[in-house]
Amino acid sequence: MHIAPHDNRNRPIVDVDDARVPLVYFNIVRLKAGQTFDYRVAGYETCVVPATGAVTVETCGETFSDIGERTADVWDGEPEGVYVPTDAGARITALTDAEVFIAGAKFAETRKPFAVRAPELDRVQYGSDETKTHRKIKHILGAHHHDRVGRLLVSELFTVGAGGWSGFPSHKHDTDRRVAGEMEETRHDECYNFRFRPDYGSGMQMLQRIDNEPGDAYHIVNGSTVLIDKGYHPCCVLPGYEMYYFTILGGLSQRSLRQFFQPTHAAQLHTIPGIMDMVAKFK
Repeated sequence: MHIAPHDNRNRPIVDVDDARVPLVYFNIVRLKAGQTFDYRVAGYETCVVPATGAVTVETCGETFSDIGERTADVWDGEPEGVYVPTDAGARITALTDAEVFIAGAKFAETRKPFAVRAPELDRVQYGSDETKTHRKIKHILGAHHHDRVGRLLVSELFTVGAGGWSGFPSHKHDTDRRVAGEMEETRHDECYNFRFRPDYGSGMQMLQRIDNEPGDAYHIVNGSTVLIDKGYHPCCVLPGYEMYYFTILGGLSQRSLRQFFQPTHAAQLHTIPGIMDMVAKFK
């Protein structure tokens, strides 16, 4: 499903127990310097990530200062974040004008909070200009923090160069499924928020629920939010533009993501450089 850009007035874009993607939560909070925002999401662990601006986050009696180093847009520096445990209250204080993403995943246990600074990001770059699949991923809550987080995966994905495809070969992760005792696919609800450079660029999000049958396609623009509940879901950006999307994944039974690649296109796994490194980083 596509949610068009709108002024959400600091209210959740994807609230708790959403009928479409109940395992994830998403809010965008916009603050002027000096303003504060208090929140608590019952039953969900969360991560505070400034898209732009710098903030201080207070939670569980701890204070994490000067989170965020970007000013102009999401391409202007590295992401940083703060993990907020399930059921914990948090206060965000803007040190500068700030736009802040709050990502969440349903999780029953309460862990300890921590900050993720730029040097601690898990990075991977894969694909190629020739295959029109060149992109880089910056995992904020990725494999590096696996033992400190419950079910939440948070990443930023960038197309490299102008134009091209992302999320290809097409894959899905909409059911927990084992083959010969091994988990072959996991149920992970997913939420994206897109940005384009220049900001009048746009792209397309595909969602094909059944292999080799027609699906849906959404025209995505700067600020679009897309919810992935079921099916194969590649996306692309128009030639001449760069695309970014903030990615939230929440697992049903485990944190590690097991992607199932669309059988029709699975042979393309052998044509795209470095793609298995990408797969490994989501585990």
